[in-house]
Amino acid sequence: MKIIDKYLLKSFLVTFTSVFVILFFIFVLQSIWLFIAELAGKDLDFITIFKFILYYSPIMVPLVLPLSILLASIMTFGSFAENYEFAAMKSGGISLNRAMKYLIFCTLIFSSIGFLFANNIIPEAQYRFINLRKNILQTKPAMAIGEGQFNEIGETTTIKVDKKTGDNGEFLEGITMHMKKGEYSPVTTIIKAKKGVLKSQEDTNLLQLDLLDGNYYEDIQPQKIEERAKMPFAKSSFKKYTINIDLAKLNGSTEEGGGEIVNAHNMLPMGELKYTIDSLQRNYNKDVVSYSDNIDQKTQSLTDALQLSQPTPMVTETKNGATEDLLSLFPKENQGILLDVAKSNVSNTIFSLDNYYTDLEMKKKYINDFWIAYYDKIIIAYSCLLMFFIGAPLGAIIRKGGIGLPIVFAVLIFITFNFANTFGKKLAGQDALHPFIGVAAGAIILTPFAILFTYRATNDMGLTIDLDWLINPIKNIINKIINNGQQQNTQTNE
Repeated sequence: MKIIDKYLLKSFLVTFTSVFVILFFIFVLQSIWLFIAELAGKDLDFITIFKFILYYSPIMVPLVLPLSILLASIMTFGSFAENYEFAAMKSGGISLNRAMKYLIFCTLIFSSIGFLFANNIIPEAQYRFINLRKNILQTKPAMAIGEGQFNEIGETTTIKVDKKTGDNGEFLEGITMHMKKGEYSPVTTIIKAKKGVLKSQEDTNLLQLDLLDGNYYEDIQPQKIEERAKMPFAKSSFKKYTINIDLAKLNGSTEEGGGEIVNAHNMLPMGELKYTIDSLQRNYNKDVVSYSDNIDQKTQSLTDALQLSQPTPMVTETKNGATEDLLSLFPKENQGILLDVAKSNVSNTIFSLDNYYTDLEMKKKYINDFWIAYYDKIIIAYSCLLMFFIGAPLGAIIRKGGIGLPIVFAVLIFITFNFANTFGKKLAGQDALHPFIGVAAGAIILTPFAILFTYRATNDMGLTIDLDWLINPIKNIINKIINNGQQQNTQTNE
């Protein structure tokens, strides 16, 4: 390794380390505010709070690492270009490609570390963090429910509490609960109670909520379509009503019963994710076949009813030989029965199809969550390389170092990348996109820019953006409006 390579590598690593430490501290501090309500005023000891922060911190690495590489590469190469150090290198026969050689190897090492971190450290940290949070909630059950706001419990239930009292906040007042049959179905059940008591046990994932002196409202879904337009509902009052809240659902898992939460998609490395996905997909395919068989069995009842009735010899036919009225094939005394059976069969089939669709949709989205976690580990490694090949050439092009313009470009690029990934993952989770495309949305958008910047910077072409095609038509329209206004004023004066 030559002296110039050591100088470039040292400059990059010093900048990267400084940026990474600062950004990591900022991101962790910002994220802690999400859980400040769970930590403040709960009589938690310092060790528990330290573990809480320690286990949550690794989640920030996939965000901080690519951003640090991007910002460090822009600042380093921008500073070299601004101080004409690249010009001196080129005069000595060292091209930008040659200058980037060892830094590319360094970035590859960061990418490998990022992948290993995402595949091993983060799942373990998530496992410890979520189970620590579960233990805290069991010790302080009221922490699961914030005061004066709606709290989500899983994907189908929300709860709001006006006031909490007691040493651990276990006594609740002014309780409102909304419950749905599916994630995207309307609210079907509303429970309101004046008071409630939260109870928990260490050997179970369930919180017991005893509601006192309240009312229960539930929408009824009739099987007959014509009755649904009446929007029937049931109402009842109660002195005591007990509900079990699954702590696993509060942490993004479906583990039921007691013990530790271990099966959340963000707790598994790639090998276990792939094994789990295969198992879930096999069960999904079995359910599809099972539901199809159930529909066939329901339609068989209509076939059996038709076979019990003997067709009459009198058949009315059209010119094409087709029967105008199917019921005319059967005796009149059986026609009413056949109509009732057909209506009931159609109504039951529609009701079953709605339930099957909702169930399969939820299972498919659950599988997609595991696919998203699987592909995300790969994209984390690729994003490190991507950010370097955007930042290094861009710094050489803009020729600005320090913390001014480079930060502006880095923030804009990172916001675009992070927004595209977040939006893509959301669509992939809803089964609107393939999970890989959803996770890689930011990389797909920015990769062409990385290729463009690298090509132009290594060929000393610079980067110019010609917006005349957009600005000139606007100028012409504005000039026409001004000229027309001036002409009208002149005519008015005359």
